[in-house]
Amino acid sequence: MSDHIKLTSHPHSGSATQAGQVHWGASSALARGPLVASLTQPATRNVIGTHSGSYSVYRALAVASGHLDREHRPDLTNTAPVARIGPNPQWTEPGKIISLDPWGHCVSEVFAEQIAAGLDVRPSIAITKAHINMPELKDAITAGRLKPDGDILAENGDVRVTKAAIDPVWYLPGVAERFGIKESALRRALFEQTGGMFPELVTRNDLKVFLPPIGGMTLYFFGDVEKLGKPETKVACRLHDECNGSDVFGSDICTCRPYLAHGIEVCIEMAQRGGVGLVVYNRKEGRALGEVTKFLVYNARKRQVGGDRAETYFARTECVAGVQDMRFQELMPDVFHWLGITRIDRWASMSDMKHGALVAQGIEVVERVPIPDELIPADAKVEMDAKKAAGYFSESVPEAAELTLAKGRGLDE
Repeated sequence: MSDHIKLTSHPHSGSATQAGQVHWGASSALARGPLVASLTQPATRNVIGTHSGSYSVYRALAVASGHLDREHRPDLTNTAPVARIGPNPQWTEPGKIISLDPWGHCVSEVFAEQIAAGLDVRPSIAITKAHINMPELKDAITAGRLKPDGDILAENGDVRVTKAAIDPVWYLPGVAERFGIKESALRRALFEQTGGMFPELVTRNDLKVFLPPIGGMTLYFFGDVEKLGKPETKVACRLHDECNGSDVFGSDICTCRPYLAHGIEVCIEMAQRGGVGLVVYNRKEGRALGEVTKFLVYNARKRQVGGDRAETYFARTECVAGVQDMRFQELMPDVFHWLGITRIDRWASMSDMKHGALVAQGIEVVERVPIPDELIPADAKVEMDAKKAAGYFSESVPEAAELTLAKGRGLDE
């Protein structure tokens, strides 16, 4: 490859339509067209950005250090999904799916001819099978809440799952409409707030699809995935935003891991009754503020005059980050549209923002399942009281006087 730097901020000879225009929301993948983010064939690009989300930076390091051939193209042999998902009616309904590619798992099949002809088309979704196991599931078996069935749940606590990894794919006009802003304002903010990383955002209005450099999501399915999208199928779901400290290491300042484990338990129960359980795990660490910000907030909460208490829980976050939450649940319902889900029978989440976003997108929530009180760690009672007072779903709301009490540990305890 030439050492000449190929800028992508303006069309190349032959124009970027060599891969075809993207017709978002078309009736089929072929009619929509492939999404091509090729770095080695600039004239074929019809999207902004590149594959792999935030991991694209690691790919750059691998190329720069000589560990990866910059011309490498993935061999997609035998990588096809292990379970069939869709197509579902929502895939082509205007405005329903604007933050992921509903055809992203079908690339090697539907664009086989184009790939064979040399077009660099890559999947943005992968689907496989696995076993998972958590100590909490063994505890649930011991307590009699879960009963092994030899199929979904084994005696040793192993759970058979199907899982899907999804990288974000944003249709910019749709994202702008979902947030009620102009597409030009969205493009400019994305350009400026990434330090000008993607000039095509402001120079190539003909390119409407953006592969943002952010984390995606992982789905864990319990039961028969192919039952999804059928009106008779009952669905249980835990929508979970990443919390490394709690989810992985068991930090007790929040309820994340206990609620995740409880949500998985709810999903297993639903699958054992013939329905489908679903855990959606989003890479949105610290309410999408990041872990550094989250730890700074922890220090501010613990060191403030009067101790760690619910009345100042959100204020301490806003003092550091300038905003309480950047998860923006407006984009979250897209994954349910992808799966053809129109009703969730058991929703293991207390979040009013998540619930509101689902309902606004026409998804019915039958039953909301709060985390049992006995699963809330003592140091997390500050968080839980603050969220209940702010409108999170609960059977009881703390009195105003209760919110003024210091319940969290001191920083050195």
